[in-house]
Amino acid sequence: MIDLLAQLARVHRSVARDAAANPDAVVRVTLRRSYPTDPADLWGALTRPERLARWFSPVSGDLRPGGHFQIENNAGGNILACEPPTLLRTTFGDASSIVTVRLAAKGADTELTLDHTVPVALAGSVAGALFSGPGWDEALIGLWLHLRHPDTDRVATLDTAEGRDWAHRVVLAWVEVADAAGAPADQLEAGRQAALAQFAPHVLAGEPS
Repeated sequence: MIDLLAQLARVHRSVARDAAANPDAVVRVTLRRSYPTDPADLWGALTRPERLARWFSPVSGDLRPGGHFQIENNAGGNILACEPPTLLRTTFGDASSIVTVRLAAKGADTELTLDHTVPVALAGSVAGALFSGPGWDEALIGLWLHLRHPDTDRVATLDTAEGRDWAHRVVLAWVEVADAAGAPADQLEAGRQAALAQFAPHVLAGEPS
């Protein structure tokens, strides 16, 4: 049995307005968790198209520093830095939207840290975490399934009652994170509604998980 709910606490989530990183200030969304593998294997899962398609989505393009990538039915971007097996930095959808992934060996495991920064002008406030955080959580659980349960259908697993409950709890976790970071109440509620509509629509429809 795959215990998705047990994975909720495996992820550290935070959001902050980070003025030091950009004179115009950015909102920084951070997720961190460990995976039971070495950095080289985890790097391969993050960068090899045939593996990305199994847990994330088909990715095409010129996958090298300076190259452009495109995620099927999703955002594309430019590869800004690629230092195997520890650092990957890309734009994501917009030139001012930056995703940085760092890997570090922690005993027998590898710790992955993902930072996604966007200008405050785009994010609005730390409530902007509700528009990106749950999606990155979905990616990280997909990566865990790929590593621990490689024969599992990710989409089918997340479409179970437990998977829908997991998605709802992820949204609630990001609401809590954004609230603790000082998100304005009206923006927090708007972000909550948007996140539920995208990741847990059954909740808005009044359906059980």
